[in-house]
Amino acid sequence: MHQLQRNTSPICLKHYKHGRDNWDNVTSADKADIWVELEAMQGKRCAYCEIDISNGDKQIEHFHQKGRNPQLTFQWGNLFGSCKNKDRCGDHKDHPKLTYQPQDLIKPDIENPEHYLVFSADGSVRPREGLSPAEENRASETIRIFNLNGALKQIRFSEIQGYVQYAEELAEMANQHPAKEWLPLVTASLEKERIATKDLPFATAIWHVLTRQSP
Repeated sequence: MHQLQRNTSPICLKHYKHGRDNWDNVTSADKADIWVELEAMQGKRCAYCEIDISNGDKQIEHFHQKGRNPQLTFQWGNLFGSCKNKDRCGDHKDHPKLTYQPQDLIKPDIENPEHYLVFSADGSVRPREGLSPAEENRASETIRIFNLNGALKQIRFSEIQGYVQYAEELAEMANQHPAKEWLPLVTASLEKERIATKDLPFATAIWHVLTRQSP
């Protein structure tokens, strides 16, 4: 999960009105237009877990559940693109047995999840050190409600393990040479990798591993 920049609302959402329409009234063509704007915001990755959703295993997800907050059904700021796995992200969040306060969840289009969350080389995600108690609670609740560990830990690990070795090589270079020698090389290498990986699934976890943000 990383911060997203939300663009202009799709024009088609203006055709629908709470109290008159429901989500089932949204046509396939209009949903396709919504997806264009969602992908402009988040790429072809789930807004929450960052797994690849280009294979079509995806859904338009309401951050605030439309069943509990019907007035937000057609609000552009309430829509994200999510994977369609029952055990994580949007579907897991909306499970009727889960209880939580919506304001405790990190909303990635209005705040930076990386302030709260850090990914480790073993594929797990945890609250970042140094948070206030309230911030740590929000980080923990976000991980729990979207189920960002669990099966995702192994999936994420399989995607980042090659970068773990590369990060270790960079660290070894830093240990063996004076800063004036290794710092420009490492900085250039990291920038190259940042550009190369920024649109990949689990890009945030890759970056945290490369920059060794977690012990």
